[in-house]
Amino acid sequence: MNTDSIDAQREKAKADLKTALATHNGDTKEIAVAEAIALLSSLNPTPNPAQNQTLLEGNWILISAPNFPGKLSDEANRYVYTLGRLAFNKFEPANLRVAIERVSQPIFFKEQENDYSYDIVVEFKIIDENFPELQGVVKNLAVCSPVEDDTLQVMFTGGELIPAVDSDREQIKQWLEIFGSSQTKSQISLLERLTFWLVQKMFSMSQVSAIDPTTGKQSFAIDKSPKGKLKLLYLDEELRITQGNRKSVLVCQREV
Repeated sequence: MNTDSIDAQREKAKADLKTALATHNGDTKEIAVAEAIALLSSLNPTPNPAQNQTLLEGNWILISAPNFPGKLSDEANRYVYTLGRLAFNKFEPANLRVAIERVSQPIFFKEQENDYSYDIVVEFKIIDENFPELQGVVKNLAVCSPVEDDTLQVMFTGGELIPAVDSDREQIKQWLEIFGSSQTKSQISLLERLTFWLVQKMFSMSQVSAIDPTTGKQSFAIDKSPKGKLKLLYLDEELRITQGNRKSVLVCQREV
């Protein structure tokens, strides 16, 4: 089989995958999507993808459904979660309802540490009826490094919560009223609060910093980083498909 024929198959497989994702709301567990992923993965043009710095680097946009646990039902079929589900239940109010608008991953080589940035940047809108519809960003900060030719090890190092970059002064004021030091703790059960405490203790997570009155930023650090492995099923100049420890599959497209 000649190269042109393989390239044509690959382009068709990519188009079919995007169509399947659009049809099934990005759910990679749907049979049609899983089959499209399997076919495209069999046509992976990049040997040893974890070692390919040129293709790994870039700002990658998630085009499949987010895989955070605890997705809430929503009449508009949006990706709705509590704020706590997006970042180790560190930021309050943890039970604030938010809709994910975009997830991205800026991956760039860090020469001093000999690894890559692997932050998960979640842009969201508050959809809780008790709060204004502000937009914000949760960043799960992480690094990754190759451990096999097709596998990366990912280590989380902390998190940040900030308003959207285009927030005006009035929006920043509203943001501070919601997330500032005067806000009350979420009403959650004693068992849930104990579970959160144990997880934070296990990974030696710092307390969330005081909110910055100018930028609205809050952050925390993780000293004993939870680690996971990520297998690269497909990688080229346009698409990246990965499979995590729990067999969750994510499809990302390089931002142009």
